Amino acid sequence: MVFERGCEEARVENAKVAATAPFAGFAAGVTGARAARFAGLRRRMLRVAGMLTAAGLLAGCMGSTMGTAPEGLQSLPATPSTPAVTGQTIGTGTVRIGLLLPLTAGGSATAIANTFRNSAELALKDFQGSDIQLLVKDTAGTAEGGRAAAQAAIAEGAELILGPVFAPAVAGAASVARTSGVPIVAFSTDTSVAGPGVYLLSFLPAGDVRRIVDFASKQNRKSFVALLPDDAYGSVAEAAFRQEVGRVGGRIVGVQRYKVSGSDTSDLAAKTQAIGTLLPQADTLFVPAASVAPFVMQTLITQGVNLGNVKVLGSGQWDAAQVTGNPVMAGAWFPGPERAGFDALAGRYQAAYGSAPPRNATLAYDGTILAAGLVRSAGPQRFSPQVLTNRDGFLGIDGVFRFLPNGENERGLAVYEITPTGPKVISPAPRDFRTPS
Repeated sequence: MVFERGCEEARVENAKVAATAPFAGFAAGVTGARAARFAGLRRRMLRVAGMLTAAGLLAGCMGSTMGTAPEGLQSLPATPSTPAVTGQTIGTGTVRIGLLLPLTAGGSATAIANTFRNSAELALKDFQGSDIQLLVKDTAGTAEGGRAAAQAAIAEGAELILGPVFAPAVAGAASVARTSGVPIVAFSTDTSVAGPGVYLLSFLPAGDVRRIVDFASKQNRKSFVALLPDDAYGSVAEAAFRQEVGRVGGRIVGVQRYKVSGSDTSDLAAKTQAIGTLLPQADTLFVPAASVAPFVMQTLITQGVNLGNVKVLGSGQWDAAQVTGNPVMAGAWFPGPERAGFDALAGRYQAAYGSAPPRNATLAYDGTILAAGLVRSAGPQRFSPQVLTNRDGFLGIDGVFRFLPNGENERGLAVYEITPTGPKVISPAPRDFRTPS
C-alpha cells in the first residue's frame, strides 16, 4: 500500500488537508513521567498545525532540509560505534530505522514495494530536520526473506523496523526482532502475526466492523444479516461481526459464507438468494467484500427482494470506484478514514513520481513520520512499548490511530454514504480517542 505529493497546485486544491502530516509521528500523549513534558509539545504542534491549515499550507509544501534520498546501492564507512551500512538508504540521520519491503517478490508485490519506498522518501522530505536514516532491505515477500532482512537491518544498527508488508515476511522478521528487542511496525492486515513488539499499522477488518456496526445501531438498526467470503478474511470479519452485534445489543438473523472460484459466481448467487429469504426479518445487511457487493445488490434486485427497509453496510474495501460509482450501491454505508489527507498527499506523489498512488500508500508515509517524530520528541525511550502503545495515540494522514499491547490497532474512522455524486461523510471521524464516534 502506498502514496505521496504535489506542491503549488496542491496548496490551492487541497488546502484543507495535510498540513498536519509533519506532526503525525509525534506522540499525541505519552503516559508516565513523560506525560507532562510532552503535553505542552503536543499542544504547540497542534496549534501550529491548525494555523498552517488555516493558512492553506500543505505538509509537503513547507520546504525540506532532507534533500533527495540516494538511489541505488551505496556503502557508508563504519566508525568504532557505528556499524557499516550496505544497500539502499533514505535520509542521512543518526538514528537508523529498517524499512523492509518485497522489492524482488515480482508483480504487484514489487509495485507495492516501490510505492512504499517512494512514500517513505516523501515523508522524510516533508519532515524538516528529521534525524533518521531508513535502511531499505528486501524481503522478497517470504518468511526467510523477512528473517534475513531483519537480521541485516538490526546488524547495521536499526532501532525500529517498518514493514514488512506480507504476513509470512512479518513472521520471519519478528523471529529475529523480538530476540534483539527491536520493535516492528508492520503493514500486514493479518492479525495472526501481531503481538507484543510487533504492531500493525494497517487497516484491520475488526476496526471496520466495529465502526460500521456501532454507527448502524445508533441509527436504530437492530437486526443483522451478513454475507461473507469463505476464507481467512471472512472468518475474521465474522468473528468481529458477531462480537460487535452482541456488544450493541443487536440480533443476528443469519450469516452465509460463499466461495468464488475465478469467474464462477454460482455459489455466491446461491448464498445471496438464501440471504434474500432472511431479509424480511432484518433491517441491516453486511457485505464487506468490495469485489462482490455490486453483484449481490443486483442479484437481490433481480430476485425482487424488497430492500426498502434494509440498510446495506460495507467495509473500508468499498472505497473504490467499482463500488462507490455503481448506481445499485446508492444509499449504502461504509467506514473509512476521511479522504482529505490522502487526496492532498496523492497529488504530491503524482507530481513527484508521475503516477497515482494506491490508497494504502499512507502506511509507509505515516510509519516514517511516526519514527521521525518519536526520535525528535520521545528521547531514549522513543520506541519503548510504553511510548508506542500510549493510549492517546498518534496523528497521521488518515487520522488518529493507536497501537494496542497485543499488536493490533485502533483508528478513528468516518462513515460514508454512497450517493449519485460519490461517497459523502455522514459521521465524521473522531479527532482523538476521548471523543466517541
